[in-house]
Amino acid sequence: MSRCRPPALRNTALLATALTLLGCAALSAPALAAEAPADGVYSTESAKAAKSLMLDVVHAGTRLVAVGDRGHILYSDDQGKTWTQAKVPTRQLLTAVYFVDDKHGWAVGHDAQILASEDGGLTWSKQFEDLKREAPLLDVWFQDVDHGVAVGAYGALLETTDGGKNWQDVSDRLDNQDQFHLNAIAAVKDAGLFIVGEQGSMFRSPDWGQTWEKLQGPYQGSLFGVIGTAQAQTLLAYGLRGNLYRSTDFGSTWQQVELKAARGALEFGLSGATLLADGSIVIVGNGGSVISSSDNGETFSVFNRPDRISLSSVTAAGDGNLILTGQGGVHTTQLNGAEINNKKAGL
Repeated sequence: MSRCRPPALRNTALLATALTLLGCAALSAPALAAEAPADGVYSTESAKAAKSLMLDVVHAGTRLVAVGDRGHILYSDDQGKTWTQAKVPTRQLLTAVYFVDDKHGWAVGHDAQILASEDGGLTWSKQFEDLKREAPLLDVWFQDVDHGVAVGAYGALLETTDGGKNWQDVSDRLDNQDQFHLNAIAAVKDAGLFIVGEQGSMFRSPDWGQTWEKLQGPYQGSLFGVIGTAQAQTLLAYGLRGNLYRSTDFGSTWQQVELKAARGALEFGLSGATLLADGSIVIVGNGGSVISSSDNGETFSVFNRPDRISLSSVTAAGDGNLILTGQGGVHTTQLNGAEINNKKAGL
């Protein structure tokens, strides 16, 4: 059985980037991340931070907040036209960010680090890290300002009930004896929480994380993301080689969604998704793939950017456009993923 494990190499930032964008989630902090900074060391200020590897972007109210390589956290108050670098107490790769409202947010990354902000992403403090775990956290979700869950490599499942003042390892709630990497967690409307990961692993929780049920999924390859749609009980799981599956019963049964590109079936890995205000869904991935659906995920249109850059996440820009992150930092695009400044060229 082949598993996506990092090779035994050290101090290789480029390898971390490649593995992340290929869907291996830049696993193993000691092998792939930069050396852990001493207490009081912050991410390096850089005028090129918005062009460096960024892995996730979300809204904090009307503000946009993006996280990525070397502990960089950026925020924008003008729909992504300009970005400001926040002061962040780490230089480790940050893999995901989540805001429960316009003020309270959390970011996770290598060394099992969890950072928190109470001012909409302007400033950050370190809530948790576990160097002995030797693995990154890969996603985070909060129900409210108190209750949150983080997932990560080698089956890591952490929970807080006090806004992150204390984090508890609750990995034993999952039937995951092989310690498959947990790549993503999401809420499903009128249903509960859903986790996807390595080797097609799937877990669902109807009580928002207190108990978990292991499911037999439709795919044995790695799944990199999951998103609930605007329709009750309905979700999408996606991963390697353009594999995309839809369930209307909280994961009990699945149907594969076929993705047809201009030159045949889409074969690039899918890595990030967003639910827009009108209920539309946009999913991005490697090879510049941007796919969108207006029918709760039943069908998708496919657009492959000419630059073929690897993309890791997507969200609405707030002005009818999209913000994409990944290779080359943050990108403001049209709704189909094409660059704003290349409309006449059809890009």
